[in-house]
Amino acid sequence: MLVLSACPAGLRGHLTRWLLEVSPGVFVGILTARVRDLAWQRVTELSKDGRAIMIYSTRSEQRLAFKVHHHEWEPVELDGVHLMCRPHTNDTKSSGPRAGWSKASRYRKAVRSAKGRSASDEK
Repeated sequence: MLVLSACPAGLRGHLTRWLLEVSPGVFVGILTARVRDLAWQRVTELSKDGRAIMIYSTRSEQRLAFKVHHHEWEPVELDGVHLMCRPHTNDTKSSGPRAGWSKASRYRKAVRSAKGRSASDEK
């Protein structure tokens, strides 16, 4: 299986020689190892800035392996199992509590101060 994103239409047409395009940019089929490697070489040459990921069968416990080109996720092997590793984002804005008061606490404070003012106004 081969999945392409933002790749030229010519590459998609070239791949239809050996694979079936079941959805836009998604190709499936059975290839020999030699043809698979040549197809992957063609994908890396013609994809320009596009992304590609290939999943193919191998003789391993998991029975599959990955190849990626210009993709954020990277294949890693952990104890003989191939996994796709999502990159960790170091976004400091979303980590930990924010400084200051929450909207709920500010609302409660405003209600309390309004009740205190209305009680002092009645006297």
